Amino acid sequence: MSRSLTGHLVVPVANEEDARATAQILDEYDYDEVTVVHVVEKGDGVPDKLSLEQAEKRASEAFDAFRGVIPENETEIAYSRNVVSAIIDVATDVGAAAIAFRPRGGNRLVQFLSGDTALKLVTKADRPVIALPEESEDE
Repeated sequence: MSRSLTGHLVVPVANEEDARATAQILDEYDYDEVTVVHVVEKGDGVPDKLSLEQAEKRASEAFDAFRGVIPENETEIAYSRNVVSAIIDVATDVGAAAIAFRPRGGNRLVQFLSGDTALKLVTKADRPVIALPEESEDE
């Protein structure tokens, strides 16, 4: 029995700019359903990077930016110390066929220091992971 690779996508977004750019790229492709997820990183024994109110405001702004391009979608805010695990958990919870994301640039040093979230997502996910191109064909 075959399944649709793009039936239901989980799409992580980091902020308003990232959400808009990701939606513009995704809008060029066919898919059935999208759940947009924003992960609020929780501190591991240290204070959180942002207050809960600031983090939820950032998520709301990102969701609004995504909806400005792709109005029909579901949204989820995940609270976790581990961004990759949170994205995978949301994908499991909503029964997503795949995770689609836009790799965020940066040189090798930045990627090494940040733990290269993209690499972890691709290697740890329990479903297909689709890396969208960095730019829309219109750009």
